[in-house]
Amino acid sequence: MAADAAPRQADGAPPRRLTQLYRTGAERLKPKQFRAPSLDALNFLVADVRGALGPYVTVYLAADRHWALADVGLVTTLGGWLGLAAQTPLGWLLDHTGRKRGLLMIALAVLGAGAAMIALFPTFWPVLVANAGMQIVSGVFGPAVAALTVGLFAREALTRRIGRNMAFARAGNLTIAAVAAGLAWTFSPRAVFLQVPISAVAAIVAAYSIPHRAIDLRRARGLESGEDKGGPAHWKVLLRSRPLVVFGLCSLLYEFADAPLLTIVGQELGMTYKGWGIVLTSGLIVAAQAGMLATAVVVGRKADDWGHRWLLAVGFALLPVQAVLTWLWSQPAWLIGLQVLGGLGTGLFAALTPLLLHDMTHGTGRYNLSQGAVATLRSIGVTSSGLATEFAIGHFGYGAVFLGCAVVGLAALALLWWAMPETSKVGRAGATAADGSGSARRPA
Repeated sequence: MAADAAPRQADGAPPRRLTQLYRTGAERLKPKQFRAPSLDALNFLVADVRGALGPYVTVYLAADRHWALADVGLVTTLGGWLGLAAQTPLGWLLDHTGRKRGLLMIALAVLGAGAAMIALFPTFWPVLVANAGMQIVSGVFGPAVAALTVGLFAREALTRRIGRNMAFARAGNLTIAAVAAGLAWTFSPRAVFLQVPISAVAAIVAAYSIPHRAIDLRRARGLESGEDKGGPAHWKVLLRSRPLVVFGLCSLLYEFADAPLLTIVGQELGMTYKGWGIVLTSGLIVAAQAGMLATAVVVGRKADDWGHRWLLAVGFALLPVQAVLTWLWSQPAWLIGLQVLGGLGTGLFAALTPLLLHDMTHGTGRYNLSQGAVATLRSIGVTSSGLATEFAIGHFGYGAVFLGCAVVGLAALALLWWAMPETSKVGRAGATAADGSGSARRPA
């Protein structure tokens, strides 16, 4: 009780009596000082909660509730665009609030309620409202967990910790996919959504159990620890960062090409094999998450040594390969196996993103805003892809969609390789703000 009542220092730093346990400034937090079992549980459970999004909603409505594809496209597109509009403001809010855990817990509650509404009232307007709410708050989870991690761990420990985050998140995705398949098989596809509120409550408990006083709020927004290190740069510093702009465009192209390779494959299988949509989609997700789990471990252990740009290029190169192989054969076992290959590429992209953004924005105080901005571009890619692919399927068929994904994936790879510099050495050197050439300078 005495520790809880201790006065806080400026900028959210822990009180002095806690510095032996949670160190900031010159003696920054290291894994041996904070092992964060709560953070492990949070990553695992947030992945469980988010399992109701994306492919499950599409497959459930189209294959099990027999909605018209136009209605499915309208619900998912509108929700996607609302979620897109919320991404950047949520990033700005995460930079400015000291209640990052609280914002995360509110988002979890909204997501759980939305999933329950879809299960209990699977008609147009309730699903439209529920999916819109779920899409809006989905922009909180990744950035909030990344901000908490950056606030808990200094840069020298950050790569391994983020790799561990991703490994637990992938384990959570694997678990929920297996549970979803079991629930759909044993009970009904609706049961997949009814388990989400239970997982949401468990995730809220995990988030609350992370000590607020352990979080360095300056570092959590991308500033140096310490009261005398200066304030945040103007938000326009993000527009002047060539690596950040290039990465954002690459992210948009990647998501545009990647989204159909699971969502549309699951929809095609669900329409072809009636009554097996949720089970087959779970198989696709399990395979993809297995690949992503493997790359999370690689990123955590080797990314700083091998270079972020090289690993990201490998991940981008796997996407057009997966798209062409998906076009060649449509047997379920083949398509499920290909998701492992896709998971390797997507896993590298997902695990490297918070590290890349941290190093590109280090010292600017705009880390979470950069996450929101890049998430907005990614959402544009996903949402536009959903609308374009449904149109293309109706006019040209599934094969044309997959070949189109390969072309867009190659464009993303070319842009990454020719226009984006390496950033990991800049971040580890303690740079404070990326300028247009990829070097770093201190914000005014």
